[in-house]
Amino acid sequence: MRNACSSRRPRGRASNWRAEPVRALAAVFLLCAGAAAQAADYLSVGENAAVLYDAPSREAKALYVVSRHYPLEVIVNLEAWVKVRDHAGALSWIERKLLTDRRMVVVVAPSAQARQQPEEGAPLAFVAAQNVALELLGVAPGGWLRVRHADGANGYLRANLVWGA
Repeated sequence: MRNACSSRRPRGRASNWRAEPVRALAAVFLLCAGAAAQAADYLSVGENAAVLYDAPSREAKALYVVSRHYPLEVIVNLEAWVKVRDHAGALSWIERKLLTDRRMVVVVAPSAQARQQPEEGAPLAFVAAQNVALELLGVAPGGWLRVRHADGANGYLRANLVWGA
């Protein structure tokens, strides 16, 4: 016979009924945080040339000069300065006013053959050399990106040939 004042707890899964909502919320939070961490934010240089610094100040050491349309991955976004990563993985700071939301990618392969359709056997649209910036127009199935060359030519190329997507 069971005593009404018994401190005995039920055994097994039923004993964790209070913990289940907390676990479910934690799982949802981790899934959302993981998805946000994978979705990189990119900006591109909007001026003819922009200086990248080692700290968020014009008084800091100038590291590199990058040209118009060069894509940069946003790491930290302050009011007037943005900490960025370039295609080589180097971290630096740039003034926010020098950046634009225009999506660009840079060719990292020795050359990139853009096709008229997102298929390996499709006719050639254009060829872009290494370090050429291309406007990102969209993402196509199968690992293809739709891009536009500065001369206006459009085409599809493999995502692994560029950085910034």
